Amino acid sequence: MINLTDSALNAVQTAISSAADPVDGLRIMVEAGGCAGYQYKMGLVREASPDDTVIERSGVKVFIDNTSHELLTGTTIDYVVAVQGSGFTFDNPNAQSSCSCGKSFG
Repeated sequence: MINLTDSALNAVQTAISSAADPVDGLRIMVEAGGCAGYQYKMGLVREASPDDTVIERSGVKVFIDNTSHELLTGTTIDYVVAVQGSGFTFDNPNAQSSCSCGKSFG
């Protein structure tokens, strides 16, 4: 299971409500790349893909493909507002290492 904090959930709800086109939910995935081996990718999408796991919380749907789901199981996603910049953070128990920016892991 993947957990979104209340702050992350509010950020996603705001993004969905202000999207120019109709949006069904948030896609979270992992791709090869980044400075640590894998990188997190997120984006609003119109619909789930056939192989997606769908997680719903407070009316927000999160879509995760099967490959990414294995790498993200147990992850907590937060949205942090800080002086250095605001954005999503990932607390991933499956990560053996991570880069200093927190956007990739190995």
